[in-house]
Amino acid sequence: MNKAPPGEIAVVGAGAWGTALAIQAARAGRPVTLWARDPIGAAEIERTRLNPRLPGIRLPGPIRVTPHLPAHAEAILLAVPMQHLRTVAAQLPPSAAPLIVCAKGVEATTLRLPLEILAEIQPNRAAFVLTGPNFAREVAEGMPAAATLAGADAGARDRIMALLATASFRLYGNDDTVGAQLGGAAKNVIAIAAGAVIGAGLGENARAALITRSLAELSRLTLALGGRAETVMGLSGLGDLLLTCTGPSSRNFSLGLALGRGERLEDILASRAAVTEGVATAPALVARAATIDMPICSAVAALLAGRTTLAQAIADLLARPRRDE
Repeated sequence: MNKAPPGEIAVVGAGAWGTALAIQAARAGRPVTLWARDPIGAAEIERTRLNPRLPGIRLPGPIRVTPHLPAHAEAILLAVPMQHLRTVAAQLPPSAAPLIVCAKGVEATTLRLPLEILAEIQPNRAAFVLTGPNFAREVAEGMPAAATLAGADAGARDRIMALLATASFRLYGNDDTVGAQLGGAAKNVIAIAAGAVIGAGLGENARAALITRSLAELSRLTLALGGRAETVMGLSGLGDLLLTCTGPSSRNFSLGLALGRGERLEDILASRAAVTEGVATAPALVARAATIDMPICSAVAALLAGRTTLAQAIADLLARPRRDE
């Protein structure tokens, strides 16, 4: 087998985020392999240097698009939807390359977080999670952004960050993988609630209150599962929460916005090509929380399942017993 060129990055998943990460790795001076599941689609992206998932953004020369999963690279970025992570990870060829999960959520069938899935499927591979407040288009365009790389091995974290970082894309290390993963999962659920508040015309005061109290929920859950409170206040927690709950480009926020305006969930999802991770994550996150008090996330899960209406969910949240903050 041929070895990868020195410093080569493999990105598994040619959606908007995977494509943006491939462009960022090329910007950092790395040769890049971008895996696309559909051979016809991969060939078309390779030929035109354009990906319909990220319209108008041309792929630079160092990116090679292929339908073949990578066997050799300095690092492999897994940018597939959370609910497909297990299947794709199980198909990866044997390699010593570290795996960096770039998906956010909780697996619906097992309630596992991304790194827990990799520990089960690829137990002998070093694994990390890349997360934070990043919209794909802005990263692809080279606009200033920051993210967190979480993993237990500080030396390996530094090597991976050196492969990906540029002047416009600043990376911070963190060894709290639990907090980093929970922040990425919960923010998608909370963004649906924030969008619903705005869509229903309840105002900015209500959205600010919801985001703040959701942060308290996330803190409780993170501490209960072994993470740290300071991680919740960092890029993977508060940073990602603010972006996803206020940015109009957020798929989860826009879904909530449509729900708040009275549209049906089935119709919203049918009109979309891209995955809205918060829909599958909401019930899984609430189930993983078990006895932890998560009223806002629970309300979102109930709303998506049709067990409550938006008006009733709001009334129930406002009627909760008074307490000190």
